[in-house]
Amino acid sequence: MTALTPGTPVDARAVALAHEPLPADEVRDGAPTAAYAVLDATDGTEIGVWEMTPGAASDTEEDEVFVVLSGRATIEFTEPALPSVEVGPGSVMRLSAGMRTVWTVTETLRKISLAV
Repeated sequence: MTALTPGTPVDARAVALAHEPLPADEVRDGAPTAAYAVLDATDGTEIGVWEMTPGAASDTEEDEVFVVLSGRATIEFTEPALPSVEVGPGSVMRLSAGMRTVWTVTETLRKISLAV
């Protein structure tokens, strides 16, 4: 974990990440890998950097707010049934715990997230 120090910036675009294949039962298309690094965890919140390579995978979400730093993806909501959304650099979004999604990443996606 890289601890955030008050008054000192961290370049989330440059945080080193160790990718691993996604579980086979989550992969819908391709051979995507993902990585996550915790930047800080205090008072029940966690700030981290997450990245996924191109491909499609299902997920059950946590309660989080994220900002896309780079890349592009379509997020399909399977539960609850909501319209699909496209996200890219600058997109800010909130997900609720238990939402079921399918992420189709077309350009390696990196986001910073705040999970509560």
